[in-house]
Amino acid sequence: MELSTLSGMTTDRDPARVLGLLWRTGEKPGPRRGPRPALTVDEIVETAIGIADREGLEAITMRRLGRSLGVGAMALYTYVPGKAELLDLMLDRVYAEMPRDAWPADWRERVTALARDNRALYEAHPWAAALSPGRPPLGPGLMAKYERELRAFDGLGLDDLAMDAALTFLLDFVRSSSLSAQHAGSVRRDSGMTDEQWWAAHAPLLERVLDPDAYPTAARVGTAAGSAHGGAYSADHAWEFGLERVLDGLAALIDRA
Repeated sequence: MELSTLSGMTTDRDPARVLGLLWRTGEKPGPRRGPRPALTVDEIVETAIGIADREGLEAITMRRLGRSLGVGAMALYTYVPGKAELLDLMLDRVYAEMPRDAWPADWRERVTALARDNRALYEAHPWAAALSPGRPPLGPGLMAKYERELRAFDGLGLDDLAMDAALTFLLDFVRSSSLSAQHAGSVRRDSGMTDEQWWAAHAPLLERVLDPDAYPTAARVGTAAGSAHGGAYSADHAWEFGLERVLDGLAALIDRA
């Protein structure tokens, strides 16, 4: 997450207005004139997060959100300009709720804990992995997350650019792995079958069309993987294997530094 890219949000819009919402610069302390607002931005964001957690991002519309809050969709625009800005607020909120525990002393344990924290975020809020990381919401939640996660790489001999690149490399792996796991889960839910059931149902056809003499390496390796994982793909195995390779790559970088 390079600082040069921390200047925009999930899509193009008025940065000043979005930043004002993220940092709540328009909310003034003390008494105010006129009637008390029926809602707050925090209430809207929390309700939207609950809907997205249960039903996905496609369920987030201003009309649906208004029904859940007992107001018309147009009333929400008094607080949030639109869905794009709402997504920024939602993402920054879940970032703000991530762990803030002290890091372990060993760097490899630190980076592993960092990766698992982000994997847990995507498991609790699957929709967050689907949002583009290109222009993240530059709010207090993101900045606290970025500050803490950079410290996992501090003191290892890496310069600032390498620290930022190492963190981005790790987070890209976590996000990609989480999206793959979500897709595998969706396939199982949509088919109504576990991986073992699907392969058992299609085994007769596969045996007829897949010639092990024509594809000897694929047949041998595929059979070994299928036997080990109970299917062609295991999200947990892919995660553990991939994380170890990421750590190995970072170790080589740190050794050179």
